[in-house]
Amino acid sequence: MSRIKPLRIIKPTNSSNTGSVIFLHGSGDTGKGILDWIKFLIRDFSLPHVKFIFPTAPVRPYTPLDGALSNVWFNRYDITPEVPEHVETLEDIKHDIKSLISEEIDAGIPLNRIVIGGFSMGGALALHTAYRFTPGLAGVFALSSFLNNESEVYKNIQAVNTPLFMCHGDRDELVPQEWGEETFNNLTKLGVKGEFVPLNNTLHELKKNELEKLLEWIKNVIPPERGP
Repeated sequence: MSRIKPLRIIKPTNSSNTGSVIFLHGSGDTGKGILDWIKFLIRDFSLPHVKFIFPTAPVRPYTPLDGALSNVWFNRYDITPEVPEHVETLEDIKHDIKSLISEEIDAGIPLNRIVIGGFSMGGALALHTAYRFTPGLAGVFALSSFLNNESEVYKNIQAVNTPLFMCHGDRDELVPQEWGEETFNNLTKLGVKGEFVPLNNTLHELKKNELEKLLEWIKNVIPPERGP
């Protein structure tokens, strides 16, 4: 069983969903927190045929906060691409994310109609999930996110056919835009196809136009299924 419950969910407006999106928050946040943020920007953040799932990360010590406990998906040695990844905690959270995806599959949603993505740290974990942990997902998105220079994703990529959508603010001081661009370029060199969208006059934050673009992208990678 996954440790990342309770979940916040946006249900499809149709009688049942034919696709699922797992949306991972940034460090120190919660599923409820990022969902409230999204709803503040777009009141009706939904698609008729898609279920949106907003899990909350486990509480663990976080080195950039001097080891204080925080809701983080994995630990970092520092917030910079120059340091090694904290492989132990990435391997630890892998089992929870794979369990969450398995629950959707058991509920009748095919793997190729499940998208994973997230904001900041959540986007980084989504990249590990789509390209290492669970090959075959419908797509992956990373908003204001980056991978470390020596990321295990680059060394052990498993699913170059999974499409990628990235957005990044040009005034982001916590995670500079060039970190996100370098991540995108490194992945495309390995064969990943996708889109990188710079966000003008944007800090380390979500924006309404970014979320609108994201919904359109999700609708393209998980289109409504035609009836018989």
